[in-house]
Amino acid sequence: MTSITISNNKKVYFASDQHLGAPTQEQSFPREQKFVRWLDEIKEDAEAIFLLGDLFDFWFEYKTVVPKGFVRVLGKLAEIRDSGIPIYFFVGNHDLWMRDYFEKELTIPVFHAPQEFTINNKLFLIGHGDGLGPHDKGYKRMKKVFTFPLFKWMFRWLHPDLGVKLGQYMSVKNKMISGDEDFKFLGEDNEWLVQYCKRKLESKHYDFFVFGHRHLPLDIQLKENSKYYNLGDWINFYTYGAFEKDQFSLLEYK
Repeated sequence: MTSITISNNKKVYFASDQHLGAPTQEQSFPREQKFVRWLDEIKEDAEAIFLLGDLFDFWFEYKTVVPKGFVRVLGKLAEIRDSGIPIYFFVGNHDLWMRDYFEKELTIPVFHAPQEFTINNKLFLIGHGDGLGPHDKGYKRMKKVFTFPLFKWMFRWLHPDLGVKLGQYMSVKNKMISGDEDFKFLGEDNEWLVQYCKRKLESKHYDFFVFGHRHLPLDIQLKENSKYYNLGDWINFYTYGAFEKDQFSLLEYK
């Protein structure tokens, strides 16, 4: 388990679901610029940065090829990482085909499942959040197909011009981008990630659960000393998390 101690006047930052590239590169470009400005600002007092998935609306790594574009955000992440600030990346359901590009080119570790971190002696469980909790069986079956080694091997044999175009088309159709119903709080009993967190608490205490995927900023008290945060997104809300000392804040970037 990774342990982080926050220095004086420093913070740990969290962000998720930028979906760069959706619905088109041109339309997402202002979002990329805004996200890069945010990264440029927080580097001044960041102890560490957590990116919780779906940074890209589609990402597939061939052995020698990655999708075209996103130079500004990749360059900013490289600059921040080269300055010595740790960055941790969790794949989402739109960039689950990430391999080792971030690790080799940017020295950013990549996680494919939720991970425990101790930050200022507080226990966090951090992840993207897709496929967790009860229900959503259709997606869980589809994820097994998408992550099956044979399927990835077959997709890799598509020419990148065809494979990336097909992947982008499928990603833009995702209801998380266009569905208004996803931005309504469904109540704790119907929020799958809330149910997931409550089940985890039955066997172990966590001070904070931090996830993305839901595209809705949420701050929910699970128990007296345990809270669940969803980071929202950078499509409609431009929200992010900041942890300082023992206080987690859900904030909006304007």
